[in-house]
Amino acid sequence: MSIWIGIDLGTQSVRAMAVGESGEVLGVAGRPLTSRRDGPRHEQDPEEWWRALAAATREALRDVPSSLVAGVAVAATSGTILLTDVSGRPLTPALMYDDRRAGAERVNEVGAPVWERLGYRRMQPNWALPKLLWLLPDAPAGARLAHQNDFVNRRLVGHEVPTDLSNALKTGVDLIEERWPAEVLELVPAEILPEVVRPGARLGVVCAAAAEETGIPAGTPVIAGMTDGCAAQLGAGATRAGNWNSVLGTTLVLKGVTKELLHDPLGVVYSHRAPDGSWLPGGASSTGAGALTRDLPGRDLDMLSEQAATRFSGHTPITYPLVSRGERFPFDAPDAETFTLGDPADDVDRYAAILLGAAFIERLCLDYLDLLGAAVDGEVILTGGATRSAFWNQLRADVLGRPVTLRENAEPALGMAVLAGGDPALMIRTRAIVEPSHIDLRDPYLRFVAELERRGWLSDKAARHARERTAR
Repeated sequence: MSIWIGIDLGTQSVRAMAVGESGEVLGVAGRPLTSRRDGPRHEQDPEEWWRALAAATREALRDVPSSLVAGVAVAATSGTILLTDVSGRPLTPALMYDDRRAGAERVNEVGAPVWERLGYRRMQPNWALPKLLWLLPDAPAGARLAHQNDFVNRRLVGHEVPTDLSNALKTGVDLIEERWPAEVLELVPAEILPEVVRPGARLGVVCAAAAEETGIPAGTPVIAGMTDGCAAQLGAGATRAGNWNSVLGTTLVLKGVTKELLHDPLGVVYSHRAPDGSWLPGGASSTGAGALTRDLPGRDLDMLSEQAATRFSGHTPITYPLVSRGERFPFDAPDAETFTLGDPADDVDRYAAILLGAAFIERLCLDYLDLLGAAVDGEVILTGGATRSAFWNQLRADVLGRPVTLRENAEPALGMAVLAGGDPALMIRTRAIVEPSHIDLRDPYLRFVAELERRGWLSDKAARHARERTAR
């Protein structure tokens, strides 16, 4: 039996997982990470990443036969960067994925044709390339860019490594040509940038020094990883065209697979490149379960879920459950605000209204992706904290009017174990398939769509397409 190691460098912790050929978790461990936050500033100490990773992998591998370890891959937060010297030592703190001290005006002026061709149209201030330009004026000679997982991959193999296309997306890599475009090189000296490879490429093997610290056997192949969102998608098994992974936690994220690159006129959907050369489009809504924490603080959500299941009907009020002001997907509306259609009678109604609104946004996301030309007729795999609610799972199947799949485990660390060499057909296990019930929610869905259109947030074209799909 072979064993693969997946590592997830998150915001709050590092998680390491040793997974066998049939998906059994043979060892798992995590270590916390600390952040320094101050307004738009969000930094971490890169050396802490390495210390936490080493401690987590040593614990996860404590009872794992070293002779069976066949590979390791690392996932990291998207857009997190730092500068290092030529030997890989950090010259700056790490600027985390949501650090917003940089401005994107210059990169969008110079790189607009490339960003348009790649389908996302513009960069945001928290993307990696604006942050790199913000760091460069104070950079010493010989400085090098490192994404979060580049830094630890170099420690693992003991020499300089290329970055992967997934983590380099927000640094402006040309995902079509699989190289740095001339527009990026106009902004950044070429010697600062690493070479690029596809996720899944072999970077080297674990060196003796790293083996001593991490417990990962020396000589273990180190495989180029992906961002944490893409890693979670791999862990969920959404790897075929038409399949979609819907991650519903504090907010909603949808990620899928297409054969061709999608171009979104709104720029709310952007695509990563898959290891096999296909495309991984996705978008992140500002709606989700975070609205429950805000609107029903301290309430027993399990109890509310049980009560809502006994009295839910198509006449339940509908809440558009924005967690914060403004929407990002399936439309771009910076001024969008939460609203409720109907009058909730009590907390049970308020709870059900939030769940129903989130399910409607999920359906609208798929309608919008269909409008862009993506295949959306494959498997819909639900992951995230919301899947703990059986009522919500059923409601989402009813709103979509199709079965939804629940996995036993869909962590980014599992996705990296698969990318490191595991067989996804064996390692990714299904917990349940939820079939839609008899309830018909098409009319309340269309009422919700009409309200978004009336408020000027959802375009006439997108609303019309949602109505057409609903009528089929």
